[in-house]
Amino acid sequence: MRDGHNEDEINVVANALSLYRLSRAREDLATSRRLLEAGDYRAANNRSYYAIFHAMRSVLALESIDSKKHSGVISEFRKRYVKNGIFSKEVSDIIGDAFFIRNASDYDDMFVASKSQTENKSKTLRWC
Repeated sequence: MRDGHNEDEINVVANALSLYRLSRAREDLATSRRLLEAGDYRAANNRSYYAIFHAMRSVLALESIDSKKHSGVISEFRKRYVKNGIFSKEVSDIIGDAFFIRNASDYDDMFVASKSQTENKSKTLRWC
């Protein structure tokens, strides 16, 4: 029993939250693909990153783990799932690249997202 709730109740809530976050990840991925097709690469990169972010939070929710910061979510995901071999180093690299490109696209006035960069990100999101 944790905080007055039994493990079954906690698991039901964690599973529901995980499924909700996975649904958001899939929505963001679909939006990213539409934006890519429309030629809006900056926005497509943003949605691709958020697809990854929500997918990571979906997995972490199964263990009732979250963070208020993006870097905290990435760190926890890598520590628990990449370091232990559950997800590959390649997935960790995809996360890092997506985080960098999203930040550059959103905050660097001189960053121009290329079509090939954006297409590559969209293709690598199959694990989402």
